[in-house]
Amino acid sequence: MVTPVWSQVVGQEPAVETLQTAASAAAALVAGEADTNGGMTHAWLFTGPPGSGRSVAARTFAAALQCSTGTGCGGCSGCRTAVAGTHADVRLVVPEGLSIAVAEMRSLVQAAARRPTTGEWQVVIIEDADRLTEGASNALLKAVEEPPARTVFLLCAPSDHPEDVSVTIRSRCRLVTLRTPPPDAIARVLGERDGVDESTARWAASVCGGHVGRARRLATDEAARGRRDAVLRIPLGLRRPGDIFTCADELIKTAESDAADESKARDEAEAEELRTAMGSGGSGKGVAAAKRSADAAVKQLEKRQKSRATRTQRDTLDLALIDLAGFYRDVLVTSSGAGATLNHPDFAEHSREAAREWTPASTLRRLEAVLECRDAITWNVKPRIAVEAMVTTLREG
Repeated sequence: MVTPVWSQVVGQEPAVETLQTAASAAAALVAGEADTNGGMTHAWLFTGPPGSGRSVAARTFAAALQCSTGTGCGGCSGCRTAVAGTHADVRLVVPEGLSIAVAEMRSLVQAAARRPTTGEWQVVIIEDADRLTEGASNALLKAVEEPPARTVFLLCAPSDHPEDVSVTIRSRCRLVTLRTPPPDAIARVLGERDGVDESTARWAASVCGGHVGRARRLATDEAARGRRDAVLRIPLGLRRPGDIFTCADELIKTAESDAADESKARDEAEAEELRTAMGSGGSGKGVAAAKRSADAAVKQLEKRQKSRATRTQRDTLDLALIDLAGFYRDVLVTSSGAGATLNHPDFAEHSREAAREWTPASTLRRLEAVLECRDAITWNVKPRIAVEAMVTTLREG
C-alpha cells in the first residue's frame, strides 16, 4: 500500500493543511492555471521547537511539489526521490559545521537559478537557517528578493526571531509554525512506522519532550536509554564536592559517546566512497597520482567530519541539558502541587525526593544554571568549562 508523504509529518495537522493547499496551487500554476487562493509563494520559513519536524515538513512539501499528481501521493518517482534525497531538482543544505558559509550559499544560489531538469520546481531546503553567517544571509536575500520563476526556497529555523532569521529574509517568506507533537501522535507513528511495541512507544513518547527523533532513538536504542538515565541521576547524585567533577565528566562523556555512535558509521562510509570515487585501490598507470589525490581529498573530508562531530557533540550535550532542565521543572511542579504533566514521569520519585530536600528558590537557581549553560555553549564557551560551572551550582543550589 502506498502511503502519502504527508503521513511523515507527525501531529501537525494545521501546517499540513496549509502545505497541501500550496502544493495544489503549485500544480495549478504548472498546468497554466491561476492560483486563485494565493496558496503558493517562492519562499517559506518553517519554525518550531526541536523535534517538531521542521526539516521533515520541508522535505515533505518538496516531495509534494515534485509529485506528478500535485498531492504528495508517495508512489510516483517525484515523491520517492524527493523523500529519499536523490531528486535532481531538490537541493538540501545541512550545515555540517557550526555555521553555513557565504561561499556555500553563493554556490547554492547560482545552482538554484537554473531551470528544473526532471521536476516541475527547483526546490532549495536550508536546514538550520539560523546558522547562516551574515554574508551567507545576504547572499540568500538577493535570491529571495528576485527569485527565478520556478524556484522555491524552504528555510528551517527554531523561530522567526531576528536572532534566528534576519528581518529582511523573514519578511519575504510565508511562515509555517509547527507545534510540539502530542505524545499520542508520536506513540502512534513509532508503532506504525518503526514497529515499536505499544508500551515502549508510549513511554518514549512521554519522555522525549515532543522530539520525534529522540523518541525513536529512546524506543529502539538501549544505550541511548542508559545515557538518559545517567543524566537524570545527576541532580540527586551531587552529595560530595568531588561529585561535581565526576558528574561533569559523565555529562561530557555521554555527549561524546552519543555523538560518536551517530557519526562513526557515516564517517567511515563517506571516506570509503570518496576513496573509491578518486580511484584508490586501482592498478595500472596513474595509480600513484590517484592515490595522492584521494589522500588529499580524504584529509579535506576528515576536516569537515571533525567540524560536524563538534556540532553533533554540542547538539547532543544540549539534549542532555534539556533533560536536566525538564527534571528541575518537574521538581517545581511537584513542590507546588500543580497537576501539570511531568517531563520525566518515570523519574517522578526522584522529583518528589528533590522537592522534599530543596526549596523552590534553590530549585529555580538550579534550573537557571542549566539554561545559562546552554547559552554559554551557544556562545562557544568550552563545553567542559560551562558544564563544570553549571554542576557547581546544581550541587550548592
